[in-house]
Amino acid sequence: MRELQGAALLGAVLLTGLSAGLYYGFAVAVLPGLRRAGDRTFVEGMQRINVAILNGWFLLLFAGSLLLILGAGALRLWGGGGTGTLPWIVAAAVLYLAVLVITMKCNVPLNDALDAGGLPGSAEGMARLRAEFEDAWVRWNIVRTVCNTAAFGCLAWALVRHGNGG
Repeated sequence: MRELQGAALLGAVLLTGLSAGLYYGFAVAVLPGLRRAGDRTFVEGMQRINVAILNGWFLLLFAGSLLLILGAGALRLWGGGGTGTLPWIVAAAVLYLAVLVITMKCNVPLNDALDAGGLPGSAEGMARLRAEFEDAWVRWNIVRTVCNTAAFGCLAWALVRHGNGG
């Protein structure tokens, strides 16, 4: 049972770390790069990213992280062994749930609004569409990046505790 607990925890660490890295990459490279671009390039680029990211690999990170965190917690709770890792797994679950809520309640509606705006024919329309999207999306991406990174840190510490006998 201990090996299964460790495997679930390791999987949670890996997927949560990858998702934190994805959001971090957006925060420090993609969005600053697009900020320097013109309105049309920004809007069209983000619209294309919104479509491209909806794939199985992203779904694996997005949902798989939570499933493995919950699985690791359940295995630790009901599988016996020390409980020294459980508070860290619970903290990670709460933090990662915050990531999901922020994404679904903030980032996704902004993505949908951006996509619904199409590609306006006028420079003013393009600038307005960008202005309605950019600052709020960047702000919420930073918040979810911090939450996701904190969840990753909690899971990494839980893995260390597990390796030391929990």
